[in-house]
Amino acid sequence: MAIKSTIFKANVQIADIDHGYYADHALTLARHPSETDERMMVRLCALAWQAHQLQDLCQGDGQLAFGAGLSDPSEPDVWLRDFTGRTRLWVEVGQPEDKPLHKACAKADLVVTYAYGAAAGIWWRGIEGKLNRLNNLQVWRIPHEQAQSLAPLAQRSMQLQATVQDQVLMLGDGQYNVHIEAQRLK
Repeated sequence: MAIKSTIFKANVQIADIDHGYYADHALTLARHPSETDERMMVRLCALAWQAHQLQDLCQGDGQLAFGAGLSDPSEPDVWLRDFTGRTRLWVEVGQPEDKPLHKACAKADLVVTYAYGAAAGIWWRGIEGKLNRLNNLQVWRIPHEQAQSLAPLAQRSMQLQATVQDQVLMLGDGQYNVHIEAQRLK
């Protein structure tokens, strides 16, 4: 019998000072049995960093949601679709191969990858040349120690505050706070 995903609920107050976006998001995260708390929380951070796109790309007329992630490799970790069904934003977390990123760039207006983990720099050096011509792709690297510091925030029911200022994400639950400074690679 297959192990089912674990469901997490998060109420996230996002204050993106960089983009003038302020909103509360009630989110449901399904954590695949093979997914770590660290990866799940990086997905949540990716959504917080990109939430302003709901206003910037869709003028508020769209849906920002988590994709199937590890359960379905043909779906993104986070996506934004406008009400016509057009995929405006496709977000990947981890160290994806080049072919899925090429496919994502053909399907979405903007593709953003958040690489994390001890080997993220090695991954980027190996894949960078294959992604140079993708004009609608952004690649960010989250330092390994900062990504690891997210795991303690993972609770089945979360009340979180996310503030983005100068592209630094400050995520906390009132008792434990983490600062994440993603580095732009592409």
